[in-house]
Parts: sequence; structure tokens; C-alpha cells
Amino acid sequence: MPTPSATQQLDRLQHDLQALREQRLSPHAFSAAARGHSALLAALPPRYGEVLLGLLDRLEAGALFTEESCSFSHQGLADSLQLWLDKARGAISG
Repeated sequence: MPTPSATQQLDRLQHDLQALREQRLSPHAFSAAARGHSALLAALPPRYGEVLLGLLDRLEAGALFTEESCSFSHQGLADSLQLWLDKARGAISG
């Protein structure tokens, strides 16, 4: 089976982020899936991978919190992941 393209992996990650927001996907499952998108990460400048891995580390650590707190926001992290996706899409498209 051929490896999905970077664009396909980006689309899949967008879908997974929506599932994470709707709590249909756990933070750890989202993180594992995102880390597995090697074609996407290879198509982007190295800094994108560094930023994504930092966000995923925060997501996994934040999974220990069941509610928003002054030091952690599930919504804020999901918004940061969306911003990363938007910028990655722009980098791949353009």
C-alpha cells in the first residue's frame, strides 16, 4: 500500500483534531497519529516538526488534567494545533 502524501496526512490530522475537540479521540491517540505522519513532517521545514512535537508533548502532559486550569487550557492547545495546521497547509501549498 502506498504511503499517503503530505497533503493527505495533513487532511487526516485536521480530521483527527476535530475528533479530539469533540472528545471522540483521546489526546494520546491524537498524538500517536500525528507523530506517525512522516510524509507530512518530511515535506515541511524542520522547525514545523519541532513546534508540532512540542505541542504534542504538552497535549500528552495535559491529558492528566481533566479541567481547564490557570496553567493549562485544552481549548488553547487545540487552537494552537489548529494554527499549526493552517500554517503547515500554507507551507505545503505555497
